[in-house]
Amino acid sequence: MPASRRARENAEKIDRTKVYEMNEVFEALKGCRKAKFDETVEVVVRLGVDPKKSDQMVRGAVSLPHGLGKKVRVIAFAEGDVATACKEAGAMEVGSDELAAKIEKGWTDFDVVIAHPSMMRVVGKLGRVLGPQGKMPSPKSGTVTPNAAQAVSDFCAGKVEFRVDSGSNLHVPVGKASFSSEQLADNTRAFLDYVMSLRPATAKGAYIRNVSVSTTMGPGLKVEYAD
Repeated sequence: MPASRRARENAEKIDRTKVYEMNEVFEALKGCRKAKFDETVEVVVRLGVDPKKSDQMVRGAVSLPHGLGKKVRVIAFAEGDVATACKEAGAMEVGSDELAAKIEKGWTDFDVVIAHPSMMRVVGKLGRVLGPQGKMPSPKSGTVTPNAAQAVSDFCAGKVEFRVDSGSNLHVPVGKASFSSEQLADNTRAFLDYVMSLRPATAKGAYIRNVSVSTTMGPGLKVEYAD
């Protein structure tokens, strides 16, 4: 399929072979021709790990200093006072067995699932639905926690969850194209610094091997990042 006019124009404006400094890469992206909507800016990181080994599975959640620039749809599994607190913290829906039944019937119009530990008896049976979508709550990602209301608040404010895929890559949104270059750089550094803190002891050689950023419809640009 031939490249679109926008893609051809963008290809003339940037150097795909260049490794950009963090302070300049987002300026380069902003210089590209934009789509008609506020595109998401995504960071892709290639890690030097073997995700098939359980001790090299990299996953977690990090709060970005400038948020994501979009409304994050958070639901919570909780009961009693915790459920009330989760609702007040911004959860779009809170429940227990009835919420699980709704999801089992095919409802997945949400981004993040938070669960109080006491609710894992209910949430555990949703693995076949939530697992493939990357939405299954986990203590490692901070989505199974006794402080469920705080977790709801954090994710609504822009905390982002991530997990290395089978190709040893992390794909994480870090904001919108409408953000300033400084905001995007701050969010990206916060994410990469947190990923560095999760380096498995058994990982050999370079840990962060490649970093690139792109907008939804734009080109991918390589970013310099010292391991």
